[in-house]
Amino acid sequence: MSGRFITLEGGEGAGKTTQLTFMRDYLEQTGCRVVVTREPGGTVLGEEIRGLLLSHRHDGMSLAAETLLMFAARAEHLERVIRPALAEGRWVLCDRFTDATYAYQGGGRGLAQGRIAVLEDWVQGALRPDLTLLFDLPVMVGLARAGKRSAADRFEQEDAAFFARVRAMYLARAAQHPDRYRVVNADQPIAAVRAEVKSRLVEFLHCSPDHRSILQ
Repeated sequence: MSGRFITLEGGEGAGKTTQLTFMRDYLEQTGCRVVVTREPGGTVLGEEIRGLLLSHRHDGMSLAAETLLMFAARAEHLERVIRPALAEGRWVLCDRFTDATYAYQGGGRGLAQGRIAVLEDWVQGALRPDLTLLFDLPVMVGLARAGKRSAADRFEQEDAAFFARVRAMYLARAAQHPDRYRVVNADQPIAAVRAEVKSRLVEFLHCSPDHRSILQ
C-alpha cells in the first residue's frame, strides 16, 4: 500500500488543527497508517526553528532570514519524517507546508514567487503534496477566532491587510493547481466543515486504487 501526502493550509483561525484530528481518525478507519505533523516543526530541530520564527524575541527578522529558516526546518522535516513515512507506505497529514511559504512570505510579505520556487525545487526535488485542503474564511472572522486562543505570535500580530494578501495568494495558488487543491469553506459550524472534509477525503480515496474496495 503506497503512502500519500496530504497538507492542510489556511489563514489564522481557519480550524485546521480541529479537522486534522478528524482526518487522522477517519483515514485510520479506512486502513491507512497515518503520520500527523506540522510546519514549521515536525522534528526536534524544526521545533527549535519554529520557536525562533514565532517568538517576539526576533521581531524585525529579515525576510530572507525568515524564508531560509522556513526551508531549513522543511529540509530536516522531509529528511527525518515525511520521506521516510511515505517510503513506508504511511499517509502523512501535515499542518501547513510550502504553500504557506508562498502565502505568508510571498503574498503577505511580498517575496517574489520565483525565489520561493528555487528553494522549493532545491529542498523538495519533485515531491509535492498529493492533496491540499485549503480552509478558507474571511480574514476578520479568522482573526477574531485566533484572538480567543492565545497571545498573538510574531505572525499573528500582523494587520488585516497582511492577512488579506495571504488569503489572496492561497486562493491564487488553488486556482493555479486545481489538480491537488480543494477549497473548504471554513466559515461554517465545525460539523459542517467536517462533513465537507470527509467528502473531499472520500473523493480522494476513490481515486486511490489501494482504497477503492474499502469504500465500495
